[in-house]
Amino acid sequence: MDRAVKIVLFSVIFLASQINCQEAILHISNGNTEKDYCIVHNHSWTPLSETLDAALQYPLVNLTSTVLCNTSGVNPDLVNGKAVVVMRGDCDFSQKARVAQSLNATALLIASKKALTTPTANDSEYAKVHIPLALMRYRDFLEAQQVFGDGMQAKLYAPPNSKIDASIAVMLLIAIVTIALGGYWSGTCERDRLNGVSGGGGESKADSGELFLYSPLKVVFFVALMCGMLVLMYFFYSVLVYVIIVIFCLASASALFSCFDAVLDLVGCGTGSFSIRNHNFSVRSIILAAVCITIAVVWGVYRNEDRWIWILQDLLGVAFCLNFMKTISLSNFKICVILLSLLLLYDVFFVFITPFFTKNGVSIMVQVALGPDASGEKLPVVMRVPRFSAWAQNLCMMQFSILGYGDIIVPGLLVAYCSRFDVWINSRRKVYFVSCCIAYFLGMILTFAVMLLSGMGQPALLYLVPFTLITCAVVAACRGEMRQFWAGTTYEVLDSSREPLLPEGRTDYSVEGEKC
Repeated sequence: MDRAVKIVLFSVIFLASQINCQEAILHISNGNTEKDYCIVHNHSWTPLSETLDAALQYPLVNLTSTVLCNTSGVNPDLVNGKAVVVMRGDCDFSQKARVAQSLNATALLIASKKALTTPTANDSEYAKVHIPLALMRYRDFLEAQQVFGDGMQAKLYAPPNSKIDASIAVMLLIAIVTIALGGYWSGTCERDRLNGVSGGGGESKADSGELFLYSPLKVVFFVALMCGMLVLMYFFYSVLVYVIIVIFCLASASALFSCFDAVLDLVGCGTGSFSIRNHNFSVRSIILAAVCITIAVVWGVYRNEDRWIWILQDLLGVAFCLNFMKTISLSNFKICVILLSLLLLYDVFFVFITPFFTKNGVSIMVQVALGPDASGEKLPVVMRVPRFSAWAQNLCMMQFSILGYGDIIVPGLLVAYCSRFDVWINSRRKVYFVSCCIAYFLGMILTFAVMLLSGMGQPALLYLVPFTLITCAVVAACRGEMRQFWAGTTYEVLDSSREPLLPEGRTDYSVEGEKC
């Protein structure tokens, strides 16, 4: 069961993608009063003006009694030369826009009773629409009707957002600190295991709960399960999203407990225990469990409260990534190369190739990350830091810089292997661990640079995987340790044991006189 949970969670950590969207402003006035409302548009449709003065003003017509999937029941004279507000549903955005164009409308606003998301369409549909299109909240339109009545004049504009924001530096810091701590923790556990440090009952603390990937066939099977899970999420999102949220709460609470417990062990905090009916209980563990469960439950209840819940999500996310890097062990560099390469192909395929097979031209990865039909529920698979430049003036919701857990965990598994390998070869300078961390840092810098220059979200693994793998290979080659680095330890690893098949230091697997 524990392994199944890890596979399910691992299969959804790559779902954070950004698409070409922007929050914009609907300015409504009637000559005496004016007010701004939030709208969401997509640059792929007709672009909006960047300033209020440059925006064209249109009379605003209420057509929320229709979804405008066809011209039936609509008076063309009522729509001609005006911006219209229609309800969301029954047909896609491009069809509504084409119908509005045929009626000579000058702009289309789609009122939504659900959460606002980016209005998307097949790439071939964007060029057919020549009027501005955006989504707005239905409750905002009802409020505007009460304030302005029937004489509403509308302007649509999208102030440019600064591409460079301090939140990117904070996100970079979170990523590199998590990578470094996770790798260090994994190496420490390996050192404790080799030194025979026990957590009680004869079992090494470093070994408890570990999951080992040591066979190429298992790695391929592991990635295939991830692909299957992603496809299931695409078709059954409305049900599975809640399953993933529950699993994340349980897994992140457990991970947070492990992290806090390790910190208290490091500072030498006593456990304190008592017995009830011959069962021993640790006071520290009970208190820690209560705190961690409370944090996870609070996140689960208030997960859609953007103003502050991102702090708890990042805390749980960091703990989840740290615990994942510590408990998932890759046995050698060959397994690292296979796993990271397959996950890179997985990322590229589901982001760039699947749009050719989906009905709406949106990739499966993006569709699952955003959620179908703006359900409002999002998968908890990203670190989020508010954009400081947009904190005060944002009308819609807080804007965030995001980084997927997969962009930390996947390279982090290689960093953890490098840290363990430093232990195996008694490298005091931790040359492999430090080199891999630096490579990750440079890869993240390149990712953010390309994102800022292109103005689009980037699949970070496209840069991180080559940076880290090539760096590790170069370091091993320069030190003359590639053969050992490629093969890993001098013994094979079994399913549920890290006991060597041969005595320590034996390198050949056939010994005369010995029989099974």
